[in-house]
Amino acid sequence: MNRQLHHKGYAVAAAAQRMQNGLFAANLTIERRANAGGVKPTEPYSFHALDYFHDEEGALDYATRWGLIWIDDRG
Repeated sequence: MNRQLHHKGYAVAAAAQRMQNGLFAANLTIERRANAGGVKPTEPYSFHALDYFHDEEGALDYATRWGLIWIDDRG
């Protein structure tokens, strides 16, 4: 299961990956999007197995919140 959104000029892609033990890993990719103001896109930042959850929705929610905080902290 995947979730994509945009936040402050970044594309955020959260993913829940089922592991062999039945848990779901919270994965995340963040990429700065190009815009008309001359800001160029960046190489994506990938974060794997931020934490593990018993359900997909929990993993997606966590990865999404983690990504939004990461972007906000970068200013």
